[in-house]
Amino acid sequence: MQALKSIKFENCKIQTLKILDRYILIQFLKNFLGTLSILILIFIFQIIWTYIDELAGRGLELWVIGKFILFFIPQLIPIILPLAVVVSSIMTFGSFAEHYEFAAMKASGISLMRIMRPLIVLMAILSGITFFLVNNVIPVAYREVYDLRRNIAKVKPSMAIPEGIFSNIGDDISIKVSNKHGENGEFLEKVIIHKKSPDKVNRVVINAERGELKSGKNNDFLQLILEDGTYYEDIKTRSYSQQERFPFAKVHFKKYIINLDLSHLNNVDFNEKSDVTTYKMMNVGQLSYAIDSLKTDFKQNLTDQGNSMFRRTGILNLNNTKEAKDSEPEKKEKFKVKSIDDLTNLLDEYKKIQIWDVAVSNNKSQFDNLKFRQDEVEYRYKLMNLHIINFNDKFALTVACFVLFFVAAPLGALIRKGGIGLPLVVAMFLFLSYYFIGLFIKNIAENNSISPIFAPWISTLILLPLGFYLTSRVATDKPIFQFERITRLFYKLKKKK
Repeated sequence: MQALKSIKFENCKIQTLKILDRYILIQFLKNFLGTLSILILIFIFQIIWTYIDELAGRGLELWVIGKFILFFIPQLIPIILPLAVVVSSIMTFGSFAEHYEFAAMKASGISLMRIMRPLIVLMAILSGITFFLVNNVIPVAYREVYDLRRNIAKVKPSMAIPEGIFSNIGDDISIKVSNKHGENGEFLEKVIIHKKSPDKVNRVVINAERGELKSGKNNDFLQLILEDGTYYEDIKTRSYSQQERFPFAKVHFKKYIINLDLSHLNNVDFNEKSDVTTYKMMNVGQLSYAIDSLKTDFKQNLTDQGNSMFRRTGILNLNNTKEAKDSEPEKKEKFKVKSIDDLTNLLDEYKKIQIWDVAVSNNKSQFDNLKFRQDEVEYRYKLMNLHIINFNDKFALTVACFVLFFVAAPLGALIRKGGIGLPLVVAMFLFLSYYFIGLFIKNIAENNSISPIFAPWISTLILLPLGFYLTSRVATDKPIFQFERITRLFYKLKKKK
């Protein structure tokens, strides 16, 4: 009989815990879905406000604008999902504590971890969903938005050249500008252009201080007028010896005009796909392969640049005359020079001037080329770091949702306040601290100031000890800070003094 009563009691206890788990899940999901819906709505207005210049005044159909917003929403997951977890966790547990439900659960002998168990399982499922979204959905959405923005920009070609990044115009030209101004963004500053030669190899680099875009109303050409710049081209030769003698050509210009054919832009297809793939469009497998390729290409590029600089010094030409010098030791001794002045004194005055002019010109050319190569190396380094950061960020975001829950849930139980007042303030402070720390660290890691592998994890690792601490304090019914100990310490110091 006693055993039967014990079995009934256990069954009743299990049923009660199931009802409790269901109640906790329902309360959390109501807060989570409500918060998520509000955040999505807020960010939709933010998207429209941010890209109003690209969408307004172009005669776009509503389905194009709707498609743009729809595919932009998944890109907001790294922001809205952690924020929704923080807000809903604080609101749920704050409401439990405010209405003494949390105290009633603990008085019934239910521990904090048992109360949080259904939500821990939910967070594990949510983490898996988060990884699926950032690895499979976001890259596709980013590609769709990229293609759509590129097709929308064709309606107004000057919008196809954003500031600070390289953009393709046609199949042969890639352009980057530091700043745009003017009524339609037609005036450009600090223009860098990479142009492919007929063999589809990037051999031409054009730098200009200023530029201007001009287009007629009834023609199919866009005129790019460049001012005060340099035209640099690697010369393609038939033999290695010719390559050594004429490795490149360089011209300074006051004005240079490039005509771009835009006839293919008359009929814009908003569903057209491009072959461009950036690090944001890749999943984990593609990023891993791209990182290995970038590392190999980076090492090879450094080797090629070193060999190119060595050839341009002319030292190889000195080695070609080594045998002639060895066969005439007397002449070598007779014309032995100890300084540059000894060498130039053997020449006439006008030849001295010519030699110095050639030397200064060659030195300036080498310096300009070295500066350009340095910028290219920095760009390659940054591109490689961006791939590494994005690769690790997919895993870090998955873990971050879990860690933020263990920080926010006990914090909500401690502040003992539900609703959208104080919990929302605390949630925003916690999330913004996490977000801006991560953003700051990842920006530093782009230039390799810190390891790009660990950069996405730092903000999560900072919150991890805080989560353990808050959970342990709430589980043992202890306050966050024991002010009595601090007061007692000051009292003892005062008494000793």
